[in-house]
Amino acid sequence: MQFLLRLYLSKRTVIFIITLVFCWGCKKFVTVTAPATSINSSNVYTTDATAASVLTGIYANLSNNFSGFLPSMSLVGGLSADELTLYSASTNPAYIGYYTNALTNINTSGYDFWTTTYSLIYTADAAIEGLQASTSLTPSVKQQLLGEAFFVRAFCYFYLVNLYGDVPLAVTSDYKVNASLPRTPKVQVWQQIVNDIKNAGSLLNKNFVYSDAMTIISERTRPNKWAALALAARAYLYTGDWQDAELASDSLINGIAPFPLQLAPNLDSIFLMNSSEAIWQLQPVSSNPTNTQDGYVFIIPATGPNNNRNPVYLSNDLLSSFEPNDLRRYGGHWVDSTIGGTTTYFYPYKYKVNDPSATVSEYEMVLRLGEQYLIRAEARAQQGNTTGAIDDLNSIRTRAGLPNYAGANDQASVLAAILHERQVELFTEWGNRWLDLKRTGNIDAVMTAACPRKGGVWNVNSQLYPILLTELQRDYKLVQNQGY
Repeated sequence: MQFLLRLYLSKRTVIFIITLVFCWGCKKFVTVTAPATSINSSNVYTTDATAASVLTGIYANLSNNFSGFLPSMSLVGGLSADELTLYSASTNPAYIGYYTNALTNINTSGYDFWTTTYSLIYTADAAIEGLQASTSLTPSVKQQLLGEAFFVRAFCYFYLVNLYGDVPLAVTSDYKVNASLPRTPKVQVWQQIVNDIKNAGSLLNKNFVYSDAMTIISERTRPNKWAALALAARAYLYTGDWQDAELASDSLINGIAPFPLQLAPNLDSIFLMNSSEAIWQLQPVSSNPTNTQDGYVFIIPATGPNNNRNPVYLSNDLLSSFEPNDLRRYGGHWVDSTIGGTTTYFYPYKYKVNDPSATVSEYEMVLRLGEQYLIRAEARAQQGNTTGAIDDLNSIRTRAGLPNYAGANDQASVLAAILHERQVELFTEWGNRWLDLKRTGNIDAVMTAACPRKGGVWNVNSQLYPILLTELQRDYKLVQNQGY
């Protein structure tokens, strides 16, 4: 806990900086010159400490908004797909909407990603402008922070374009411009994502750095060049650029990093703080819980699921997908269970700490090497190198205690095996299953069967989330996704 306090600025300071940056886009009715000793939009990028605080604040918000309790990509994505079962007594309209794939433009309120993500993008836009204009920062600090800002913007747009399709492309902090942006075709959004990642990769430190954006440390909680490379591999995979996806993932798997980067030796060590597999993690910023929000929400108590803190458990669809003797399913490594009444509930157990006051031992995993093996496998298979793809597939299977892949080696069979491996390796991690079903074109086939089991009726339009009514009312150029 002491290190947590040392690595991040005080919560009050972070909130102040975030509030300050967000307020730059607000229309000013009265203009007052700030005292020379205050921190304001005109001087926040004049010192290394205040400039670094802005990016630190973004990570605090990412931790709360993406991997936090509400909303959560892991939770909401798992509900939308076929990974999680919603507790039958749940009365939360947003949970029910995601779970039955029957969202409306009002029942996602408080649980949607549009508003929170654009707030983060706005902060990144303002940071890019402020950092580029600054002439007083230490050059290495300015370079690192600018790289982080480009990285964050790309990361946020990655999720927006996957969840909503065409989205407004805001790359300026000018509120007059941003207030009336139309939706940009997703091919252009993807190009912006790739360009931002390239910019980030050219600027970021190859080492992990402290909150001062300069001192080298072992904490893997600020993006570096390797994180940019991991996000690039994912972006190339999603856009069908198989050659660049293979090159990026191969650089991570075979590259000589200035820190240990290798597959964690066993399943129970992967999600620990600073594990050897971690490329980028989010450090907990809350005192309740002190570890990850995923562990806090997903681990079901002995009394069973409930309508408040623990509203979900693993679906039969996911549980039946594991092969016999898969250590990810059996042995209490990534799946555990509890008996509530006469029912056995199986729940995600990748994160093992749900005591709100426990000593910090786990960080939220965002990017990890295991995913890179599966990215390279898929990219290789798509290019006809099924032998190389199977080698990567077996690297993941071996750690799970499974024999080598013994299926057919034609491209279609190998690609199907890789998608299945992603299902059982990346379950309840940042909505990977939901996004995989969409990008591979399998969503209609899978969800037509899965949705009725969840109490809904599948509609092809449900693969994109609706834009909130309040957002449509703010921007008259926005057009709702089809079917809402």
